[in-house]
Amino acid sequence: MSENRVRTHVRQAAGNLLTDHPALYEARFPDPERLAGRWAEDCLRRYGAPGPRVLDLGCGTGRDAAHLHAAGRAVVGADLSEAMLAHAREHHPGPRYVPADLRSFSVGDGCFDAVVCLDSALLYCHTNEDLHGCLAACRRALAPGGLLVAEMRNGAYFLGRTDLLDAPARAAFTWEGVTYRSVTTLRVDRAAQLLRRTRVWTLDGDSSGPVVQHSAWRLLFPQELRGLLAGHGFEVLGLYDGPGPRTSPPWREGDAPAATADGDRLHVVARAGGAA
Repeated sequence: MSENRVRTHVRQAAGNLLTDHPALYEARFPDPERLAGRWAEDCLRRYGAPGPRVLDLGCGTGRDAAHLHAAGRAVVGADLSEAMLAHAREHHPGPRYVPADLRSFSVGDGCFDAVVCLDSALLYCHTNEDLHGCLAACRRALAPGGLLVAEMRNGAYFLGRTDLLDAPARAAFTWEGVTYRSVTTLRVDRAAQLLRRTRVWTLDGDSSGPVVQHSAWRLLFPQELRGLLAGHGFEVLGLYDGPGPRTSPPWREGDAPAATADGDRLHVVARAGGAA
């Protein structure tokens, strides 16, 4: 991609520069070891998914869905972004990729043995209505005994801690000859129970000025999440802060789940009960 085209894409990014441009996303967040997919597969084996059928909800670029497919799973990747789905089909073939809004989707009742929801995708459900819609849809999609495996930020981490809020996070990376620089600021919107993010992008040599983008995640607390899952017919098998694909240090093969839920990431595995 030429530098002029890159800058045009930045200017036209109406939503989120990275998620609107999948190749750029993968350049910013490389995962050559497929940690997220391997962690998810470990959970499916550790907690006994009853079969091979997996729905990767919020599949993004398809890297994790493709890893689960290579591990022998029959995978459907679902995402709201047509750009992500097109990238996944071209660059990470194997799974079937379908459009879906995680806040309310229908992929067939009882068609999956597991639903995987990684990288805080669940937290794009900003309201209680959104959350109930997502969990009800997950429950309908699962066969009895099926697993929900999710990984996300931990709302409890922000009770009395400000280290992630005190100073902007700065990052830079180069892709196709263009250096991207970002300054990211987080703040807690307590009334809405959201973690709001402002990210300012600049490109080296671009005189047209920075691009400011906004996004947010719902902040869920461990006991709140337990209650939500129980209300939708799930039994929580594991709920812990690490290790996981985005913890420090990250998860490695053979690592057992911690007994705590206090860190900045939260991981949950829950089993669906009888008929939804």
